[in-house]
Amino acid sequence: VQLVESGGGLVQAGGSLRLSCAASGSIFSINVMGWYRQAPGKERELVADINSGGSTNYADSVKGRFTTAVDTAENTVYLQMNALKPEDTAVYFCAARSSWVFSTRVSMYDYWGQGTQVTVSS
Repeated sequence: VQLVESGGGLVQAGGSLRLSCAASGSIFSINVMGWYRQAPGKERELVADINSGGSTNYADSVKGRFTTAVDTAENTVYLQMNALKPEDTAVYFCAARSSWVFSTRVSMYDYWGQGTQVTVSS
């Protein structure tokens, strides 16, 4: 499975960005897609995930501002980010896994994209 993110950039606080993650390869094995972010000097943290049934999970810090969704026809997962804050600045990664077990652990994911930088200025 290959994952390619796009859509990062520089935005002012309060603005919006939409990240995309295009999946290819043996995607039939994938049951959960996740979005992670990693700021300088910090651990990688789960932002949101979505499973094959459409159920979503969000970090408390982004609830009500971020939304993830899947376009199955395009094999693409999106992360719509609204009301962005400077503390949202990080490299954002999409990830995929076959396991259905609920988990936020980085080690649970089998495949990772290359990451895309999101910078929010104050």
